[in-house]
Amino acid sequence: MGELRVENLRKSYQRKEGWNTTRSLRVFDNVSFAVREGEFVSIIGPSGCGKSTLLNLSAGLDPATGGAVYVDDHKVQGPGLDRGVVFQEFALFPWLTVVGNIEFGLRSKGVSAAERHGIAQHYVKLVGLSGFENFHPYRLSGGMRQRVGIARALAIEPSVLLMDEPFGALDAQTRESMQKALGDIWQATKKTVLFITHDIREAIYLSDRVLVMNGRPATISLELSIELPRPRNRHDDQFRSYESQLEQAIGTTAS
Repeated sequence: MGELRVENLRKSYQRKEGWNTTRSLRVFDNVSFAVREGEFVSIIGPSGCGKSTLLNLSAGLDPATGGAVYVDDHKVQGPGLDRGVVFQEFALFPWLTVVGNIEFGLRSKGVSAAERHGIAQHYVKLVGLSGFENFHPYRLSGGMRQRVGIARALAIEPSVLLMDEPFGALDAQTRESMQKALGDIWQATKKTVLFITHDIREAIYLSDRVLVMNGRPATISLELSIELPRPRNRHDDQFRSYESQLEQAIGTTAS
């Protein structure tokens, strides 16, 4: 399986104002949506609307104030191997090679050394890093490091892949190349993906559906199905039409 379900999710923080006063800051209220098995869904919205907070709750890295997140009908109550997570920061272990980083999560699952090696080699090939198996992260470009991060997340065979602006730290040319690479990887694996981005074009290029999150407290204000053949042409008239709809929904121009 591989379904992610968010039900009436709420998140608030207590913010101190003055020496004896606190105020509750509501990030989002009653957010509900589902990512179906094998579906690629992106959430976009202005900075500070709570996109990354929502992903952290889905990853079990932060507790919800109310509501719940479910993966395959199991309530998320903390981090778990049913979810692979890829962040903007590469978060690789600098003392491990490409293969060592990919194998890391498999150790927690008790996978034998021989099996770990075979799985790591499979994902090295899948993400296009053949020939770099024994390189350490400092010898890799930013795009290559993020490929390692994606391979490491996929190697544990999670039900859901959670991605928080994974290409945000890359230059424009590398970012576009990585979007294509991720599209190819998703086509090969059909993994269920929840993808956070501020880039409208990126969301359209990759997604089956795009959810727009905005307001204070934030809510899902628009759900847009992207009905374009893959691979996608960013200059296609329908692509530009989707872009215009999302720009209008966010209330800003595309980056």
